[in-house]
Amino acid sequence: MTIEITNESGFPIDETVLLRLTENNLAELHVSADADLAILLVDEGAMEALHVQWMDEPGPTDVLSFPMDELRPGTEEQPTSPGLLGDIVLCPQVAETQAVAAKHSTVDELILLTTHGLLHLLGFDHAEPEEEREMFGLQRELIAAFHDSERRRRA
Repeated sequence: MTIEITNESGFPIDETVLLRLTENNLAELHVSADADLAILLVDEGAMEALHVQWMDEPGPTDVLSFPMDELRPGTEEQPTSPGLLGDIVLCPQVAETQAVAAKHSTVDELILLTTHGLLHLLGFDHAEPEEEREMFGLQRELIAAFHDSERRRRA
């Protein structure tokens, strides 16, 4: 599996946390070890340009997902086939503002946003109430599993 993380945001990020998170999430979702993913961290100006271009909405946003091969979560018996998951674009400056409002760290907000973006790459959405319950429930489970794995790693 190739997970490429590029930080063009100018915001200091421990990229190894995002790497471990993504590896953990992909394993939990039974995505093929041969799937590829890119995570790009950009500043507010670059994020606003992408937000306008792809969503026709003004201002920077926190996360955008660009799925490629329309891969879906697998099962333990039948993992997702190999392929290109796509790109997750994060804006740490927006994440920092949201973290202050949510009363948690910027890293915690980036963990949430990365997990959210990954679920979008795997076909999840939250436009309808039932979809939102499913996606956000899975998002909470994945984040909890990651925090558990981090506690075990540090023990």
